[in-house]
Amino acid sequence: MGEGFAAEEFIMPFISSANIACGCHAGDEDMVKQTISLAMQHNVAIGAHPGFADKENFGRKEILLSDEGYYHLIKEQLELIRELTDELGAKMHHVKPHGALYNMSAKNEKLAYIIAKAVKDFDGELMLYGLSESHSINEAKKIGLQTASEVFADRTYNDDGILTLRSFANALINDDAQCIQQVLQMIHEKSVTSVNNKKIAIVAETICIHGDGPHAVEFAKKIYYTLHELNIAIKAK
Repeated sequence: MGEGFAAEEFIMPFISSANIACGCHAGDEDMVKQTISLAMQHNVAIGAHPGFADKENFGRKEILLSDEGYYHLIKEQLELIRELTDELGAKMHHVKPHGALYNMSAKNEKLAYIIAKAVKDFDGELMLYGLSESHSINEAKKIGLQTASEVFADRTYNDDGILTLRSFANALINDDAQCIQQVLQMIHEKSVTSVNNKKIAIVAETICIHGDGPHAVEFAKKIYYTLHELNIAIKAK
């Protein structure tokens, strides 16, 4: 959210938590404020979505920084969201790294630790959203940070549990039936089926839909109504 896509206004009523861009990979201060206000209207938990300062590539290109560089990249973006939530009388609930930064930390133990430490040093009450069964979750837990293991409704998985790279044709899920099937498998069976038909164990505590996805509104509504029909509550952890 907060990335400048018109669909965001229509997605917000159907979700329980929002990852709001901090102006680096997308958006600006005014957009952040508008998105925080929209989340408040719908009682949606507010999360910072820090990414690389690379709007040209929407934060989806890997950028190598020093350890200190990664630390300050996170800290500075959290400070912006905190400043604006305080101004609007809102509360920060969680942090979820964006794009390439998210995927890098899932695979890189040291980077996962740096990000988790930056979050904890900033505010130890915040929760970190990270890829289920990845370094992101493990390193955060080691230092006593609250976590939510994240799974994806609109992305496919490799055999190692990492998301399929967007450069591959099968990286995105574009069919609502496939989306719902994957979501229900992740919830009921605690697994997801990879692109090579391998079942991977996962923990599904928060389900991600990308706001810039072509089917974002459709998927949000479909998941919302399907889970309600099954008496599965949707709420921020």
